[in-house]
Amino acid sequence: MRDDLTFVEKVQRDLRDVRWPGPEEIRAQARRRSRHRMTAAATAVLALAAASAVAVVAPGRSWTPPTASVDPSVPVRAEITTEALLRPADLGLASADTQLTGSGLAEPIRIDDMLGACRTSQGLAQTWPSRWSRSQTLLTERPDGVDLAPGDVLAMQDVYRLTPEGAKAFLADLDQVIAPCVQWRSVGPYESKGRAGTAEAVHHWRIVQRDFAGDDAAMVQHVVSGVRDMKTGETIGDVPQPTYKAIIRVGDLVAVLGLGRYGTESELLQLATVAAGRMCQAANPDC
Repeated sequence: MRDDLTFVEKVQRDLRDVRWPGPEEIRAQARRRSRHRMTAAATAVLALAAASAVAVVAPGRSWTPPTASVDPSVPVRAEITTEALLRPADLGLASADTQLTGSGLAEPIRIDDMLGACRTSQGLAQTWPSRWSRSQTLLTERPDGVDLAPGDVLAMQDVYRLTPEGAKAFLADLDQVIAPCVQWRSVGPYESKGRAGTAEAVHHWRIVQRDFAGDDAAMVQHVVSGVRDMKTGETIGDVPQPTYKAIIRVGDLVAVLGLGRYGTESELLQLATVAAGRMCQAANPDC
């Protein structure tokens, strides 16, 4: 359903030498691609390729998602309507630009694309398959002719429908999803401020809170070390702040919720409670 923020936006969001494409280019990409491709359209010149990554695997048994199935006994709610999604007022805004990508079928639940890259590098499945899904990005309103930037992203939300048993199991097994990526080293080429070379960064994921919204919930923290030139040992740019994703379950729905560049963990916790309330009307069973 979506691609998450690019690696550079995760580890080098404070770089100053960024080329921003024009608003029409960004909006065209938003129409052609998923919502997270739009937030990644303003791409900095430093890029570390996750494809050549080396992982340090945490101990414990491997986790394999089940095959998606449709239980005929499940209640009839199927497509996830927009009424189940957050609204600008939920963020304290009178209005905001809303970029919807529509709904999808049998999409995998994606917590974080870098986490997905970590799992893929080890030959593991991305995550659990869903039955139906819907996503949106809430953006700061901009006058016509004013360029959009990653800092304009206010909130990102994906809502997935599974079987009721599958939704419960996903939250219960979330530790196993993250376990292979407790520590993961990503290596790749970079270009920045006239320099080029090979750089690395170390990623860490962990669950820092549970049961704060809905029927089940988990807060996933992503911490990235500074990007380091592997030849000189020099750190490139600033070390980014930790980022967070709230994973919320209401009935047979699972939502992945994140805030933009300036969002905090406490703000995400508050918004997760609101999001869970919105999901009630679309869940099986409802609240």
